Amino acid sequence: MAQFISDRRDVDFVLHEQLNVAGLSENELFKEFNKKTIDMIINEARNLAIKELLPAQQLGDREGCRFENGNVIVPESFQRVYELYKEGEWVAMAENPEWGGQGMPKVVAMAASEYFVGANCAFMMYPGLTHGAGKLVEKFGTERQKKLFLKNLYTGRWCGTMVLTEPEAGSDVGALTTTAVKNDDGTYSLTGNKIFISGGEHNLAENIIHPVLARIQGAPEGTRGISLFLVPKIWVNDDGTLGERNDIVCTGIEEKMGIHGNATVSLSLGSKGNCRGMLLGSENKGMRAMFLMMNEARQLVGLQGFGFASCAYLYALNYARERIQGKDLLKSNDPDAPRVPIINHPDIRRQLLTMKVYVEGMRSLLYYTVLCADLAKIAKTDDDKIKYQGFVDFLTPIVKGYMTDRAFEICSQALQVYGGYGYIKEYPVEQLLRDCRITMIYEGTNGIQAMDLLGRKLPMNEGKTVMGFLEEMQHTIAGAKTRESLIDLTKRFENAVEMLGDVGMHMFKLAGGRKIYNAFAFAHPFMDVVGDVIMAWMHLWRAVVATEAMDKGAKKKDKEFYEGQLKSAEYFIRVVLPVTKGRMEAILDDCGAAIEISEDSFGGK
Repeated sequence: MAQFISDRRDVDFVLHEQLNVAGLSENELFKEFNKKTIDMIINEARNLAIKELLPAQQLGDREGCRFENGNVIVPESFQRVYELYKEGEWVAMAENPEWGGQGMPKVVAMAASEYFVGANCAFMMYPGLTHGAGKLVEKFGTERQKKLFLKNLYTGRWCGTMVLTEPEAGSDVGALTTTAVKNDDGTYSLTGNKIFISGGEHNLAENIIHPVLARIQGAPEGTRGISLFLVPKIWVNDDGTLGERNDIVCTGIEEKMGIHGNATVSLSLGSKGNCRGMLLGSENKGMRAMFLMMNEARQLVGLQGFGFASCAYLYALNYARERIQGKDLLKSNDPDAPRVPIINHPDIRRQLLTMKVYVEGMRSLLYYTVLCADLAKIAKTDDDKIKYQGFVDFLTPIVKGYMTDRAFEICSQALQVYGGYGYIKEYPVEQLLRDCRITMIYEGTNGIQAMDLLGRKLPMNEGKTVMGFLEEMQHTIAGAKTRESLIDLTKRFENAVEMLGDVGMHMFKLAGGRKIYNAFAFAHPFMDVVGDVIMAWMHLWRAVVATEAMDKGAKKKDKEFYEGQLKSAEYFIRVVLPVTKGRMEAILDDCGAAIEISEDSFGGK
């Protein structure tokens, strides 16, 4: 079952050959994390994922979560898994050991998490949200709040959530109606209702700490007047002991299309007039604080989508190698010709290679994004810190939006490879397809990610971030041009980068002028073409590394892997990228039909 989570050879390739992550150990902060230590961490994560998390995946889907008398019972198989996950200190891999973390680079934590999330995404949402809640406390909490909550969250003793969504507000968070009134003792009394809260109630931990968005009475309307509060399920006394049950009650559990093992609940705050919370950070600065967690959560969702895609591809690949059906195309009229594995059929090979190039490119992009966060953390100059953090901010909507769009397509293609069997619950790809679909919706729909990319990230730092990012691509182009075998692919990619620059300038002018509606009607196609060009960059980069390795004399098994990298780059740049250029031409054409059509002209009446 191991090979159906992630391709370990490709994980190692990205970590050690493409990104040279072990080089981070030259910095004092990460001095312990050399290649040997990194490999040991990945081995341990892989073993736990294979032996414990993966067997609970299908069980959790079949059993689901139960709602009984206001309590939520998670799948029984999750209890043992959570205890083992806590014991391994996996909740806060990249955080300060003082608070229960392991202090490792984010990129190493991402590689370990790839195995965990791929093995059992529904389970991993519980510790994932817990870590996010802990980050909020660490960043914005008082010393007292850190002492009360932080280590308990980072060690997994308590769990955490993210409580934003309301029935009438949805993605329009500024329209929330949950209120907070300050009490004489400095706490706040909260009243309101929240929906779609992942892990909002369950029996995995003795306490759940809810970061809740609410509006203090008299605060401005919209997002400017939102504050953030810590609302424990069970009140925490000043000495750290647990007190009385807080007035935050689970009123129901959603029956969802997928991720059945994770409890998605509705919560009522203050129905008895006694829901107490602590202000986290400053009044009216809640959205700014929550976006810290949202950005991390969006990267996590990108990882979730990627995890589903990686599993789906490897399952489909294995099935195609074993499933005997049909004759070789050139022997179809020979009555004596043997049946062959379906991987021999050209259309199946096309589907598999399409899945392969996206999975490999997404792994490189995902790791690169969090590596930039590590580089920002250890940067020696303010300019470098701004540069690398800018890359993280710019890439986050791509990681969340573009990657989850492609991930769902990959899961669908995997099901297609299985044929009718893929549609049957007996086989794993049916669940992967169902589970994957939510990644395009939560933590900000992919349409919102596209708007963020266009409206916020494109003009960020007066355009310096995007220009710096294009310079990184040019470095790869310069290196690739020294490899004769890559010259044709490099020219094709360079042309696409130049065209993307024109498209970016076009969109920037539209969004800042009178055609702002047109600009945002093309925001999602713009995100697609940016994502495609970044994928092409990752593949050209991988091809340069593979070519250099082969020139040094690779072993037979490694040579086959490197040849696979060259074919991936060739396929993406020669087959996928021309379609991307057609999409860029459509954006530049600036068709206004989507805006100009009247509401009645859509029909349906």
